[in-house]
Amino acid sequence: MGITAMIPNMTFKQLQDEANSRWGEIWDSGADRIRVLLLIPRTQRKLLELHGDMIEHGQPVMAIFHRPRVEAHLLEEVGFDPRLASFQFLDIASADLGPWMQQLVTQEGWLRSIVEIAPVPFVVDIPNQRTFERHNILCFRHADLPSLSNYHLPYPIDALVGKAFVSLPRRQAAELAKQQAEILGVGLAKPEPVKAEVPVVTDTPEPVVPNPVPEMEVAFVTEMVPEPMGEASVPLPGAPQPEVEESVPLPSKAVEVVNDMPEIEIEFRGIVQTLLDEGVDPSEMMSDPRLEDVQERAMAIDFETWPVFMQMVT
Repeated sequence: MGITAMIPNMTFKQLQDEANSRWGEIWDSGADRIRVLLLIPRTQRKLLELHGDMIEHGQPVMAIFHRPRVEAHLLEEVGFDPRLASFQFLDIASADLGPWMQQLVTQEGWLRSIVEIAPVPFVVDIPNQRTFERHNILCFRHADLPSLSNYHLPYPIDALVGKAFVSLPRRQAAELAKQQAEILGVGLAKPEPVKAEVPVVTDTPEPVVPNPVPEMEVAFVTEMVPEPMGEASVPLPGAPQPEVEESVPLPSKAVEVVNDMPEIEIEFRGIVQTLLDEGVDPSEMMSDPRLEDVQERAMAIDFETWPVFMQMVT
């Protein structure tokens, strides 16, 4: 499975130019890659942004959404309502395309086709638009969306600017983070837990004062209490020793629940629970403005909401 990060104001060309410096050994510059167009229902856009979190893949997967604006009427002229769909361009290693699309095709009925990518006619008058050669691209669309034969862009796919959603292979990403931490010398050393000393009982019982127990460590302190003896009673060598009564007080910290959940997770869980209580279908939750706002703030601090969401709705 992967780890998805959002990088604002990026193009595919920028991502590929910076790939070696960003991802090091994760990035294989010799891997065969392919561009794909996905036609996604608007209500499922958030799910597809984090699709890589649930998929095993070997190379970084880059995705940029394009939203038709001035040129939207070109889609309407061929009977395609642009308000129903989100248009995602995917740059992915050819070996990863099968696993990436398998669930969408086999379980959700997505359809495969070929779409011609063409430049927007200059009569539309889009500022700074650039011409490029027409070419075909592999397309996967949700079954609820109509088919599309061609799609117009004001710039080549490499030059489209937007939020880039990059999914990194989880194992390799974790190893890269470890290597970077080792180079920087941060985040690796962990203090060993402090252990309470165990008092040594001698033949002659003496009051034992145990060392202070660390605040967050559960320790059982045993007090050695000799039974009362007579006024002239003196224990003789070899005689039975007084029985020792053990008391085992349980520190109050042992029963406390320490809530270390991040505030953004508490807020996210609260909104999802509210939506569940309101009877909102999970497939429609990601388009709710309340969830969209907290999602963007969570992404800004690299907090993964997708596992939490799946845990709550399944």
